[in-house]
Amino acid sequence: MKIGIIGAGNIAGTMAKTLNGMEDAKGYAVASRNLKKAQKFAGENGFEKAYGSYEEMLRDPEVELVYIATPHSHHYEHIKLCLEHKKPVLCEKAFTANAAQAEEVLKISEEKKIFVGEAMWTRFLPSRTMIDEIVKGGEIGKVHMITANLGYKIDHVERLRKPELAGGALLDVGIYPLSFIRMVTDAKIQSVTTCCTKLETGVDAQNTAVFQFSDRCIASMHSSMLGGTEQAGIVYGDKGYLIAWNINNVNRIQVYDNAKRLVREMTVPEQITGFEYEVRAAIKAIQEGRTECPQMPHSETLYMMRQMDELRKTWGVVYPFES
Repeated sequence: MKIGIIGAGNIAGTMAKTLNGMEDAKGYAVASRNLKKAQKFAGENGFEKAYGSYEEMLRDPEVELVYIATPHSHHYEHIKLCLEHKKPVLCEKAFTANAAQAEEVLKISEEKKIFVGEAMWTRFLPSRTMIDEIVKGGEIGKVHMITANLGYKIDHVERLRKPELAGGALLDVGIYPLSFIRMVTDAKIQSVTTCCTKLETGVDAQNTAVFQFSDRCIASMHSSMLGGTEQAGIVYGDKGYLIAWNINNVNRIQVYDNAKRLVREMTVPEQITGFEYEVRAAIKAIQEGRTECPQMPHSETLYMMRQMDELRKTWGVVYPFES
């Protein structure tokens, strides 16, 4: 399947590397508002076409799937643009800036029967199945607590500092611990306690939240753009616990008993970048005539966007285009 990419930044480069290592997908075209930038990207990554406008690429009949790699603030308009041109979409996380935007574009997707998927890669990776088997298989017993975190020293990155670009820690890195918790339990949230520290620009620099669920499980998460963390997700059961290392691309899973003895350790299969799993899932869904991937259905995208909306509302973090 021939893939077109909107945006020519770092994440687009990762996707290009992925596509170049795949046999069932091909990096075909790239579009940027700067033609020279697109041409440079295409030359470096072996793409056939480079476009200086998104619309021009979307008019190319050879483009079969579009990967959106622009800032969060622009996902909404770019998804809509793709749908107007009847192009299936795989959009980088966070899917949109807020739930209202997500609801609108997903409604169009379903009405027009055009595939739209969120590239939340942790939902597609083999590690998710491995964790599911441990938890649902009862190896660590009944789950009563979950912790998850992700942080980097990235407060100097311009797009993350700007509220007009939907910046902040939550949408960029906080979505990973939130998703980890959600992938372990789908119980109803009964209460949330949360707070954040803001940059002078008004976006969240670091945040934390504690969730109490209807099944009596408690989960805590934190994310930060002020410094690194150990980046682990831990699931505690009454028979033991598991640690998933490198939460946004789990590379190692350890299972311990209640005496803190290591029972076993697993590594995940080798990968190109990890993005290949979401691409293959999108291709399969398109070929089957679906509008969504079972690994990350529209309902889950909406759930996560609404959850992040509620956290930002509590913190008083509002993007200029929302007011």
